[in-house]
Amino acid sequence: MAKYLIDANLPYYFGLWNNSDFKHVKDLNDTWSDDEIWNYAKNNNLIIITKDTDFSNKVMLKGAPPKVIHLRIGNLKIKDFHRLLSNDWEFIIDVIKDSSLVNVYIDRIESIK
Repeated sequence: MAKYLIDANLPYYFGLWNNSDFKHVKDLNDTWSDDEIWNYAKNNNLIIITKDTDFSNKVMLKGAPPKVIHLRIGNLKIKDFHRLLSNDWEFIIDVIKDSSLVNVYIDRIESIK
């Protein structure tokens, strides 16, 4: 059963997300608005993974659920993107358990309860 919903603005083919814990918006409906993605994640108890500031803004205004992992890393080559997430993924999923929002930067990870 999926735990994470990958936003359409993130790579579809990405090794870290190639298992049943992850569902990509493109597999559902890649024309959904942010509100539709938000509601789907909320109704299905999924954590949104995105580069879109709209979702982190919603968490700050409305609170969770859904929880959001916001990748604030700019545009990286796919190998650098993979290296960053692979190195920090276990920590990120540990931090999101007790947070409503996790902001992932190149040089740090911040959580907001």
